[in-house]
Amino acid sequence: MAIDFVLNATLREDAGKGASRRLRRLENQTPAIVYGGKKKPVNIQIPHKDLIKQLENEAFYAHVVTINIGDKSESVLLKDLQRHPAKPIIMHADFLRVSKTKKVTVKAPLHFINEDTSVGVKVQGGKISHNMAELEISCLAANLPEFIEVDLADVELGQIVHISDLKLPKGVTSVALALGADHDGAVVSIQKPKGADEDHEPAASEGEGEEAAAE
Repeated sequence: MAIDFVLNATLREDAGKGASRRLRRLENQTPAIVYGGKKKPVNIQIPHKDLIKQLENEAFYAHVVTINIGDKSESVLLKDLQRHPAKPIIMHADFLRVSKTKKVTVKAPLHFINEDTSVGVKVQGGKISHNMAELEISCLAANLPEFIEVDLADVELGQIVHISDLKLPKGVTSVALALGADHDGAVVSIQKPKGADEDHEPAASEGEGEEAAAE
């Protein structure tokens, strides 16, 4: 089910580091900016608790967000976050305006399913190795997926799943693949656990052992 993300913001009149610190410390507000398109950038402030709550959902990072600013609203994508290095505080947020008729580029999270029951793990005793956690995609804002599913049910030991193997939603393309086949990166693979070969080496026969000792 699609999720609607909405944030209520107010215009921010004062700019600068000092004003931003006061916002965060005294008003518990996060300074932010909305930019892009044919409009001028707008400085806004968002209640910190509201932004933190939305960020708990991974879909927020690759989803069209509605920001209400007074009696106006903007359709945007989250483009950048500045976090405090030691505290759970969002220092600043950047939002990019999006259009229904223009493609956008975002990184969509990958959801891996059937890992424990895949052929390579359950039957062949392999171990899953993830190479990617997200995929950069291009599509119209209206077609943005909340995530991209990677089904490992039929993946066997020694097999590598590449970007070209993924089933992308209609209207969604991989930015990497658009650059050519040389950019068809590995997404996930199933490999033998380390030490598996040594653990299963046949023991030397009694005769071989005696010959080795004599040498």
